[in-house]
Amino acid sequence: MSAQDFLVEIGTEELPPKALPDLERAFRDGVVTGLASAGLAHGEVVSYAAPRRLAVLVRTLAARQGEQEIRRRGPPVSAAFDASGQPTRAASAFAESCGVTLGELTRVKEGKGEFLFYSGRKRGADTGTLLPGIVQASLDQLPIPKRMRWGAGEAEFVRPVHWIVLLYGGETLPATLLDTRAGNATRGHRFHAPAPLAIPAPADYAMVLERHGKVLASFADRRARIRKEVEAAAQALGGRAIVSDALLDEVTALVEWPVPIAGRFDERFLSLPREVLVATLQDHQRYFAVEGPSGALMAWFITVANIESREPAQVRKGNERVVRPRLADAAFFWEQDRREPLAARLPALDRVTFQAKLGSIGSKVARIESLVTTISVQLGWNVAHAQRSALLAKCDLLTSVVGEFPELQGIMGSYYASADGEPAPVAAAIREHYLPRGAGDQLPESEPGTAVALADRIDTLAGIFAIGQKPTGAKDPFGLRRAAIGVLRILIEKRIDLDLRALIDAAVALQPVKNAAAADDVYGYVTDRLRAYYLEQPGTAYTTEMIDAVLAAAPRSPLDFDARLSALAGFLARPEAASLAAANKRIANILKKAEGFVPGAVDAGLLRDPAEQALHAALAQLRARVPAAIAQRDYAGAFGALAALRGAVDRFFDDVMVNDPDAALRTNRLSLLAELRALFGGIADLSRLPG
Repeated sequence: MSAQDFLVEIGTEELPPKALPDLERAFRDGVVTGLASAGLAHGEVVSYAAPRRLAVLVRTLAARQGEQEIRRRGPPVSAAFDASGQPTRAASAFAESCGVTLGELTRVKEGKGEFLFYSGRKRGADTGTLLPGIVQASLDQLPIPKRMRWGAGEAEFVRPVHWIVLLYGGETLPATLLDTRAGNATRGHRFHAPAPLAIPAPADYAMVLERHGKVLASFADRRARIRKEVEAAAQALGGRAIVSDALLDEVTALVEWPVPIAGRFDERFLSLPREVLVATLQDHQRYFAVEGPSGALMAWFITVANIESREPAQVRKGNERVVRPRLADAAFFWEQDRREPLAARLPALDRVTFQAKLGSIGSKVARIESLVTTISVQLGWNVAHAQRSALLAKCDLLTSVVGEFPELQGIMGSYYASADGEPAPVAAAIREHYLPRGAGDQLPESEPGTAVALADRIDTLAGIFAIGQKPTGAKDPFGLRRAAIGVLRILIEKRIDLDLRALIDAAVALQPVKNAAAADDVYGYVTDRLRAYYLEQPGTAYTTEMIDAVLAAAPRSPLDFDARLSALAGFLARPEAASLAAANKRIANILKKAEGFVPGAVDAGLLRDPAEQALHAALAQLRARVPAAIAQRDYAGAFGALAALRGAVDRFFDDVMVNDPDAALRTNRLSLLAELRALFGGIADLSRLPG
């Protein structure tokens, strides 16, 4: 039998919409992995996902496994035959397990022993017999946090299973998976085409569902159609649809046959803050908001129905009727929140727990205020604005709008602060202090916003480490990894030269729980995140060894670290770099093995060899120059000066025996090498580089 297409479809109750893309990828990847493990050649693999189905189509799948070569080592010859040379049960059992006679076995010598050995070939299994197991293994490995049972069966899956398709070529594979007998019939749209639909061949799957079942099986195709038709509907209204990827993915996972419908809401709701309107439409209703040519929101929305109604006007009216009370609630919350100034909520923060051992949010705000003062003084920023921003930054957590839409924290505080007449930098800082919210997100722009963003994250890091709840494995309930990366991004990308170690020390000292090791742990944790930050940059020129070399110099500022790393990369491009890096590694090993050695001043009178005299003279010329360049953070200049040492260093190792039998000479030469290493170590530890 030649290669044929294979189709598997799992038909279910409606799958969790936010998990659907991950389920699709995992199911496809599991099937591909299973085929590879079985040694089954195939062509293109296409996956499908809709609210009630997961499916995988494998094109030109081989009809059987290739012939397999079998090589097995059996028992030692000493155990396979008795003293008279007769085969023992161990020998005969091995031959039987291989399906051959004892005479067909050979012998092989391995190490000091001789063993029976079988070498042969085995016909590959038929693909049809392997596919049910491959599919089942993929289903077992799907990322399903909590599986459910249904009916009287024992099967468990993310949702109850109603049908399964297993089709290889034109033949249905006889198998039962998830307590469901496989067949060749799928189901169409729940309302438009509920009857079973036979699939003549795997390649016909998507076509049959679209033409006869009113189902667009491809997640990507359905997503593209929704975007296109939603945007077209908005254009017909004279506006532009606001289409976020998250909303588009969720709507795609909720509908099988998308039908966009435009609806209106009362224009009075346009007086609400833009974010409140968009959140109400998107988060509560899964509607797409529409903005006009000027960028202002229009009193329109676009919903995506999962049915082609004979009366679309009624569908539109139904959605308009549903959204009206939602918007009315949002307007009520907005008006209620503005009845008192934002600052009036500050005392109530003392009654809201941040963390049981770390006290209230009010206590956290006090710590943040202290830290932003330190930051602003050190950087020469407006202290009053930073302090006021710190005090008000968390007050909107107690507002009704944020209670309804937690994702608007900071944003609503900014609106309320502006309405209260707070200075513009303070209102901006309240909005910005949550930035960056994730990877690639924008950074805070204002000085007080930057100060509060740093202080908030560092306080959280200090507090959680102080109570001994640092992240372990994949568990990070307080988002400490994100907080650390946020601190680094702000300081490095905004080119802010801040003594991070001193700030961490101050934050740890403010915590209600005292932990002597917390400051070192937090600083180590944050600097460890530097590896991920630099190594994950597209086209990065940095390596783990380069990062470790700079970290060994313990720079206190991430911006200083960045400057050192950049200078090191430039130095390593020089022709002298390889030799000097190797010399540093050699020096580190020599000094490590020098028992009892304590570096001291080099005695010029004990320098006997011309090579060591030349190295000493060269170091003397750099003794003040290199530290001065380092003090100015001219690391490129310092490396440039050190590069001139290559010749003297090479001659030293060629001509001088460091471990001289004379203890005085040996100690003097070790001190000379220690001085050389210290000059380089002021920037980075080159001994950590490979080579």
